[in-house]
Amino acid sequence: MELAPGLHRIGTDIVAIHLVVTDEGMTLIDTGLPGHYGDLKKELATLGRPLSDIKGIVLTHGDSDHTGFAERLRAELGIPVYVGAGDAARAMGEKPPSPPKDPRRLGPMLGFFAYAISKGGVRMPAVKEVVPVDDGEVLALPGAPVIIGMPGHSPGSVAIHVPAVRAVFVGDELTTRSVLTGETGPQPAPFTDDQAASSASLERLAGLDVDFVVPGHGPVWTQGAPALVAAYREAEKRR
Repeated sequence: MELAPGLHRIGTDIVAIHLVVTDEGMTLIDTGLPGHYGDLKKELATLGRPLSDIKGIVLTHGDSDHTGFAERLRAELGIPVYVGAGDAARAMGEKPPSPPKDPRRLGPMLGFFAYAISKGGVRMPAVKEVVPVDDGEVLALPGAPVIIGMPGHSPGSVAIHVPAVRAVFVGDELTTRSVLTGETGPQPAPFTDDQAASSASLERLAGLDVDFVVPGHGPVWTQGAPALVAAYREAEKRR
């Protein structure tokens, strides 16, 4: 689905991945679940572009519902996989800490796990080789993505700012629809390692001039970064 010229969303509000499309090639932001590979191929067929036009994969963090088919593209096509340095081990298969006891509602939670299973979430291949990145790096990839360090959800979580499409991709540093409760609007994401650090990291988004704040789970936010941060703070007060 085209969100704007050069910006495409693949998947659903439950789990989504994104493509930055330029004449010189494409950058893939996250790789969701293994079954999203087929969805990516369908999107590329619509665009008339081959898989080889993807010049790099940039992961917002190393959790398995974001690394999905990254290893397949790396192994088969040699596409490099970039991830925040603090999450390199996690993307390569290191087990994350036990998740916190987040609020849950049975219906949304079962819907999330059913969707994950339908997209191959039972077997999640780790990435065998990654390129670690750090805060402030501008990657030599289509769209010139800028890395913003956002530790909290995981140690190496990053936001990926792509001025060329006026978007910032925030992974699970926040969500706009909780996969565990179904609650909508900007809010802390479940399964977060360090919520206090995640909340502090969010301030790094406040000054960005973007049209789209793009989470890995939930609808895209289109009301600007300052309004998003304000809505998130209100959600924190209700927790």
